[in-house]
Amino acid sequence: MTQHSSSTLSIPEVSAVPRHVAIIMDGNGRWASKRMMPRVAGHSEGLSAVRRIVQECRKLGVEYLTVFAFSSENWRRPPEEVGFLMKLFLKSLKGEVSRLAENDIALRLIGDLSRFDTAIQEMVDFSEKKTAGCKGLTFTIAANYGGRWDILQAMRQCLAANPNLKPEQVTEELLQPHLSMAYAPEPDLFIRTGGEQRVSNFLLWQLAYTELYFTDILWPDFDEKELHKAFDWFSQRERRFGRTSAQLASQAMSDAV
Repeated sequence: MTQHSSSTLSIPEVSAVPRHVAIIMDGNGRWASKRMMPRVAGHSEGLSAVRRIVQECRKLGVEYLTVFAFSSENWRRPPEEVGFLMKLFLKSLKGEVSRLAENDIALRLIGDLSRFDTAIQEMVDFSEKKTAGCKGLTFTIAANYGGRWDILQAMRQCLAANPNLKPEQVTEELLQPHLSMAYAPEPDLFIRTGGEQRVSNFLLWQLAYTELYFTDILWPDFDEKELHKAFDWFSQRERRFGRTSAQLASQAMSDAV
């Protein structure tokens, strides 16, 4: 498995189309409530938006797309909504895996999957194996995931792998391979729909140098046009990674020669 360096250790290449996009898909319930529909109807509609954005990212050349489907805090929601989400999750995995494979899209799941029932765990395993050889896009779903959990489990794994490790020997390079997304570069662009402006315990380690884009559009209404709008905004950002604007200009001149 390829390990990717943290952007605090190396400076990633900058391009107009983000290599890795991370999305918090917020607003499904509010979308439904505005239409006098039950909240669960918004989740069903949100699945259509996922399908659109996956296809568009594949078309535009995005290499990694990661979406926050179910946080470790979402278990606090009403039991009937959680139950519906679990059924929708299983149904969507069964319905989409062949389409993903046909479009050369690899599916990965990150998070503590032990809390899901056996049927979901088995379907996740089947889906990951079926799409393992796909190279066009890596589509990651974060389910029962939390950024703090990710860092803690990485530290535990790191200590288990290096039992004689002294505190001063703990480095980013040592911890990095144990993070849930060690197989992917850190996100270039983070998108949150629904009007909230926070990262909500999503990829806390990985978002250190990510450009943060917030939109009031509710997730079921987020379409290809809105994705292009986010990408246009991203292309105008000056990504310095600790350097000055003058250093960037000098680098650009050197590259042009």
